[in-house]
Amino acid sequence: MSSPAVAGRVHARAPGKLNLFFEVGDVQEDGYHEVASAYQAVSLYEDVWAESAEDFSVSVSGTVDVSGVPADDRNLALRAARLVAQKIGYGGGVHLDIVKHVPVAGGMGGGSADAAAALVACDALWGADLGAAQLHQLAARLGADVPFALMGGTAIGTGRGDQLSPALAKGRFDWVVVPTDEGLSTPEVYAHLDALRMNPDLLRAPRAPVVPPGILQALRAGDPVALAERARNDLQAAALSLRPPLRDALELGEEAGALVGLVSGSGPTLAFLASDPESALELQVVLSAAGYQALHVHGPVHGARLA
Repeated sequence: MSSPAVAGRVHARAPGKLNLFFEVGDVQEDGYHEVASAYQAVSLYEDVWAESAEDFSVSVSGTVDVSGVPADDRNLALRAARLVAQKIGYGGGVHLDIVKHVPVAGGMGGGSADAAAALVACDALWGADLGAAQLHQLAARLGADVPFALMGGTAIGTGRGDQLSPALAKGRFDWVVVPTDEGLSTPEVYAHLDALRMNPDLLRAPRAPVVPPGILQALRAGDPVALAERARNDLQAAALSLRPPLRDALELGEEAGALVGLVSGSGPTLAFLASDPESALELQVVLSAAGYQALHVHGPVHGARLA
């Protein structure tokens, strides 16, 4: 394939995610962990524009601090574009213009959303028409969270988080998200969890991570109270140990009416579940008055698609 089948500029967007439940198994011989997670895509999006070019390049801007986002071949979206080109035998390039709204290194899968949006945008730009199954295969090669950013909605992830099964979630769940300026390294958080688990009296790894039926029942019922009672993140202890001030924000949010406060993924972004949109707005006001950046989002929302 020597020239794009579709000319011009293509815009795709993909959502950030929250982990409503995250159970982490013991470290494996290859250094990875098996996990069991309940993901929900929320209304905080990454925007990616793809435009035909002679080579592969990327520019990054946004409403969040993007200083730590690479603009070279380490960028996950650029790697996604190269995978599509390789898949279809396309010999040209693409320029990706990424506008980020999901906190960077915040545990909400912003980089994965960039990659998912790039897959969709390049597929359309080059007229590849790969289809959902082939795009999912490419997504799985890029990282555990990319397939979910492509799919969206609510899902259960097992294995390394990339073996996805859609989960029915009735109605709308309202969240208040509190990002912080300084991110946390996911490998560092996992390594710290492993270190904490060296003392089994403090933390014990499950033999086989699993999402409990109560989480699925709460989602199917659209019941935020029941979901809050069962929500958990095994990475939270490690994230709080590495970043102790997060405890103050968690306590404030729960005192201000949140049904539950969680570290999102590997952190340091915090997610507070509210009972309804009005309660989320009140919580947002309290957290903002205390000096925190607080964003009201809702889920589930659709995955990566053309805008």
